[in-house]
Amino acid sequence: MSEQQVYEPRVVAFLCKWCSSAGSDLAGVSRIQYPANATPITVPCTGAISPMYIMSAFNKGADGVLVSGCHIGDCHYIEGNYLARRKMQLIMELLEFIGVEPNRFRMSWVSAAEGAKFAQVITDFVNDLKPLGPQEKLKKAEHS
Repeated sequence: MSEQQVYEPRVVAFLCKWCSSAGSDLAGVSRIQYPANATPITVPCTGAISPMYIMSAFNKGADGVLVSGCHIGDCHYIEGNYLARRKMQLIMELLEFIGVEPNRFRMSWVSAAEGAKFAQVITDFVNDLKPLGPQEKLKKAEHS
């Protein structure tokens, strides 16, 4: 990569519709500045996220994947975020097992009232991904 080309990580962010997606909206309407590297995907609940969604995001070229939902104990579906936390721990172990840096995957808890926190989570994640460079381990080869 030449000096003129600055690497900008591609992030896929799976956001709980009730909390983190609303926190993302609040960051936007509050005009809080944060990197535009994340592509948000709203899900009904983080507990509904299949591990295949994470693997597919990496396979399609994501440099990092974020899962963000309601704070523990505040899930609109009672225990969805507890289930998500258990599943995401297994994802972390799987990614590490297959050789993907664990810093490429992150989980956070952001409520609808935490726009500034959402912006900080994205900013921190992008900053942590930059030194890692592009994720090539799971990226599917592009056909010409």
